[in-house]
Amino acid sequence: MDIEFLGGAGEIGRSAILLGGDDGTLLLDFGMSTDNPPRLPLDCDPDAVVVSHGHLDHAGALPALLSGDARPSVHWTAPTRELATTLARDTLKLHGGSYRCPFTRTDLARLTQVSETHEYGEPFSAAGFEVTLLAAGHIPGSAHVLIEDGDTRLLYSGDFHTDSQRLVSKTTARPDADLVICESTYSDVTHEPRDEVERRFAESVRTTLWEGGTVVVPAFAIGRTQEMLLICAEYDIPCYVDGMGKEVTRMLRRHPEFVRDPEAFDRAVSHARFVTGQDGQRKRIARQNAAIVTTSGMLSGGPAMTYIPEIRGNPTNKVAMTGYQVEGTPGRELLETGSAEIDGRVMPVAARIESYDFSAHADREGVLEFLAAYENTPILVNHGDRCGAFAAELREKGYEASAPERGETITVPSSTRARR
Repeated sequence: MDIEFLGGAGEIGRSAILLGGDDGTLLLDFGMSTDNPPRLPLDCDPDAVVVSHGHLDHAGALPALLSGDARPSVHWTAPTRELATTLARDTLKLHGGSYRCPFTRTDLARLTQVSETHEYGEPFSAAGFEVTLLAAGHIPGSAHVLIEDGDTRLLYSGDFHTDSQRLVSKTTARPDADLVICESTYSDVTHEPRDEVERRFAESVRTTLWEGGTVVVPAFAIGRTQEMLLICAEYDIPCYVDGMGKEVTRMLRRHPEFVRDPEAFDRAVSHARFVTGQDGQRKRIARQNAAIVTTSGMLSGGPAMTYIPEIRGNPTNKVAMTGYQVEGTPGRELLETGSAEIDGRVMPVAARIESYDFSAHADREGVLEFLAAYENTPILVNHGDRCGAFAAELREKGYEASAPERGETITVPSSTRARR
């Protein structure tokens, strides 16, 4: 088995790994970065594709694989299929017709023609490999990918979480493997216990509402928006939901088997008020005593561009960031300077700015807990900005670990299983 790292090696974004076997090539993910214009993985022409989950950095460039004559089959869970196509439509809306968009509407239409959905634990064949998807605990539909070629069992972790969230349960899958490709996004971070983060968030929001203020809660549309709605319902916080998160929320109700507690999720959806109008309605909502859960999570677009200017001048109001803010984004600028460029204008924000760690990734302890099942298994570290450093730390702990570079190909000897 040959393993070529086309993207996501030593970086977060544009994940793509190409496996070569005797009977074909299998691509694991094909994402894009959040840069403008976005950066893509190295070119490839696979026989089949398996997608671990529906986030932009893992699935954002998929339709581009269909821009030529090739028609590789695309394998994923049902939620991942819907999330990926939703993101693709949004990418076309933002960049369609410009050089920045790597695919067309025709390419997106072709994606639905080659799609094959699978349940967790259901083995299937793709490009001569046997593949099984296992629940990864990251977002609904997210999967570890177990690949076998008769000689080697490769486990691709995808993005995962070892602690349960309100939306999805933690990963418990630890299949036998001869080689593991493991994400390392938060390999140097310790998350605060989730219940404590929730409590602090709820107390802060309640206090602001009691004082007569409004709280804007920027949140990623996929996973984070729904998590925040569940928290608002649990703590009886009046809330609105706006942006792409509305569509994703409605979609996830069609797949209750991929949600930790479908009844709690239905209650959370009923508790929230869905914004249906345009900027006029949003400006009125911005004057209400409520939490407004809205995209974009990094203040780089979406309805947040209307809400922030409306609430920024009142120090009673609050902006509660719920996810990591990439360097160079308006969200990061707001956290660091108290002002942000919104719609081409730099705006000082008098409203209080707070940040909460609701990450859907395992932290350092979680990654080490996951890898404890693979102490005698070679580890390839990817999907992180310190892959080499974490691989070195793993070697100090006795692991056989390395961090491949983008463009590097690793050949796994056919006798791998015999040696184990």
